[in-house]
Amino acid sequence: MQRMKIGLCGLGTVGAGVVKILQNHQKELHHQTGCELEIMKILVNDIHKKRNVQVDPDLLTTSSDDIVENEEIQIVIEVMGGIDEAYHLVKRSLENGKHVVTANKDMLAEYGLELTELAREKGLDMFYEASVAGGIPILRSLKEGLVSDRLHKLMGIVNGTTNYILTKMDEDERGFEDVLAEAQELGYAEADPSSDVDGLDAARKIALLARLAFSMPVELDDVEVRGIRKISTEDMKLADQFGYKMKLIGLAARDEDKVEVSVEPVLLKKDHPLTSVKNEYNAVYVYGDAVGETMFYGPGAGSLPTAVAVVSDLVGVVKNMVLGVNGTSYVIPQYAKQLKAKEEIYSKFFFRMEAEDVAGTFLEITKIFTSAEISLDKILQLPKKKKQTAEIVIVTHLANKAQFEQVVENLNQLPIVHQLKSIYRVEEQA
Repeated sequence: MQRMKIGLCGLGTVGAGVVKILQNHQKELHHQTGCELEIMKILVNDIHKKRNVQVDPDLLTTSSDDIVENEEIQIVIEVMGGIDEAYHLVKRSLENGKHVVTANKDMLAEYGLELTELAREKGLDMFYEASVAGGIPILRSLKEGLVSDRLHKLMGIVNGTTNYILTKMDEDERGFEDVLAEAQELGYAEADPSSDVDGLDAARKIALLARLAFSMPVELDDVEVRGIRKISTEDMKLADQFGYKMKLIGLAARDEDKVEVSVEPVLLKKDHPLTSVKNEYNAVYVYGDAVGETMFYGPGAGSLPTAVAVVSDLVGVVKNMVLGVNGTSYVIPQYAKQLKAKEEIYSKFFFRMEAEDVAGTFLEITKIFTSAEISLDKILQLPKKKKQTAEIVIVTHLANKAQFEQVVENLNQLPIVHQLKSIYRVEEQA
């Protein structure tokens, strides 16, 4: 029986899940691959730490050299997280002729293009299905299932922490800080939640998705990012009156050969399939010329769902080894990167502002939109008797980002507008 030797880097939540699957599903995995999959070494920070998975203590090591320099180990699984240390470990592994499976979207967002090119040059596999949306096989679907189509748009809820927070804010009418504290207690949010709530985690994922979907070298710096810290329950209630729900959306869209990539809170029509995705679940909505619209839905994180994606990549590597076709799945990006200009990015916009409740106020506000050649779709005015001000909510028709920025600048300079409270992109296509 052929035996494949594996080095596992990291024995945290995902690493423990990988061990459990390899321990419990060995018969099924042997049937799929014709090989026995054996973990030879496991890289950890502390050998004596208590863990929720049983492993032979002799497998544990604190030295990456025991894996990277071990000539018997053929495949390295990297699930330890972080960026620089993981990058150097993966790079050394590839340089030493080892195939790599990783779940590290942070590292891939920074160094993915370099590492995949190195793997291609070496004739090695580097798979990373688990780096985006946990147990949802979205990357494999883009690379294989939808490869014959021309994809022109992706919209995704790709961060479970923020989706949980927005779900609870909406359904329970609770403030951001309150729900964030609950998410931290439940383990959905880290002690430092910045990467999640400020949109960076989702930005790394949508950059990877755009790179594959459009065959273009999209990088993290190309993603415009805005998080959810400033969203209020009042925003959600007013959006609801207009028929919208709030989600943090990673969006990648291509028109001709130009793309836009962003992460920001977006108002979706209530009948959009993504509005039904709640709590810590993830989903990616894909628009293709031939297939039309498809949605991939499932748990976006967690030990076993993410580990399933990791082991699925491992199986893919082993099958390629048996067939002798490793390193052939990587395709050089077909198109040069071209980002859309502000004048080429269109959407509808939601404005919420507090202004003086006097005659002529609304006329002055509408003049600003008219001067930017933006027409108005929906309007709501709510008087505030105590302050002698009114809250005005406006949803525009389609406008480009340059027009939008002109309106924002002029509203901020208008004396009768006391505060521009919130602005959101609106997506009505379903």
